[in-house]
Amino acid sequence: MSHAMSDDQVAGELKKMTAFIHQEALEKAKEIHIKADEEFAIEKSKLVRQETSSIDSQYAKKHKQASMSQQITRSTLANKTRIKVLSARQELLDELFEKARDKLATYSEDKGIYESMCKGLILEGLYALNEDKVTVRARKADYDIVKKAINGAKKEYKESLEKDVNVELDEKNPQPEGSSGGVSIVGGGGRIDINNTLDERLKLLETDALPMVRTTLFGKNENRRFYD
Repeated sequence: MSHAMSDDQVAGELKKMTAFIHQEALEKAKEIHIKADEEFAIEKSKLVRQETSSIDSQYAKKHKQASMSQQITRSTLANKTRIKVLSARQELLDELFEKARDKLATYSEDKGIYESMCKGLILEGLYALNEDKVTVRARKADYDIVKKAINGAKKEYKESLEKDVNVELDEKNPQPEGSSGGVSIVGGGGRIDINNTLDERLKLLETDALPMVRTTLFGKNENRRFYD
């Protein structure tokens, strides 16, 4: 048989229930607070990482842009300097060959040296063509000297190869009077023309000897890997 609870007993039970509920509420509040702190810390860390990454990315981008700008500036300056140097070198080479062209006109002034030179140029053509009959073209002003050079070349050719060659001066087709001199040797029935004029020989020299002239004047190019 149950007994009714007294007012004191009821008050005591209510007090216990209130204390239990209060304790549960405190523990729940503490748990919520801890969880909130953890979530806040995670979110804060995430935001910090994002901001740090964004700052790093912006810095890297600006650093890359600045680096590229510096490289472009250096490259532009280097190219401008290189162009100036190459231009100055080319001017010097042009001046050198221009002086050589001016000097060519003086070679015919010394008749003995010029005759010997023409003889050598004619012989070179005779050996190259190796024909029985050829013609030689020269400036009208050089006809007398070239005729002597032809005779000397024919004699040396015969002594060297033990055979005669017929060499005629083509007076119908002279070299331009404004040229520097020299001769051209024509063979193959007029189809083969060996241009041994002084102007042409200088052109060949400009092409063939240019690398050597550059090296002599300016030194070896360390950046060049291949040479002609």
